[in-house]
Amino acid sequence: MPRDVFRVAVVGVSHPPANKWARRSLRPAAILAAIPALERGSVMTEQGEVLSVYLGDFSVQLHSGETSHYFDNLSAAQPSLWVAMDGAEVKLVTADPYEGEALASDPERVVEALAMPPAIMARVRSFAEAHHKQETFHKRRRSAAMPDEDPRAPRILSEEDKWVTSRGKAGLPPKAPR
Repeated sequence: MPRDVFRVAVVGVSHPPANKWARRSLRPAAILAAIPALERGSVMTEQGEVLSVYLGDFSVQLHSGETSHYFDNLSAAQPSLWVAMDGAEVKLVTADPYEGEALASDPERVVEALAMPPAIMARVRSFAEAHHKQETFHKRRRSAAMPDEDPRAPRILSEEDKWVTSRGKAGLPPKAPR
């Protein structure tokens, strides 16, 4: 199964706590196609108490079985890469919109859909076009019913067809063990 793996840089924004009981929040804010020569956790810019932090470079994997998902992503109003963070650690960066949606189902995880840079957009598009295979829809057909047999159970059972218990009489429950 063909796949392509490339690396992207993730930038986060750290906001000061809103009150004395809260902690500083860190959320993914941007994707960079070019990886800067910075250490993970380095402050890139500072505007008052709001910090832009370099979260590191992470791999994005493209799989040939998900090319229709990539086309859905690329045809959106804003093609995106989804970044999932657990606490202050980036866990995954993906171009599959359905995987990004599934990651967002965890209430403890922060997931952001960030704008895909044009260079990455071109790479995802070329991979999807090279490996896409159109799957045709095949509607299943039901097998024909036996015309001489009625598949339904009879509405009223005859006395000999009624449920017979271990006591031998119809309709009476078996004796309870002592």
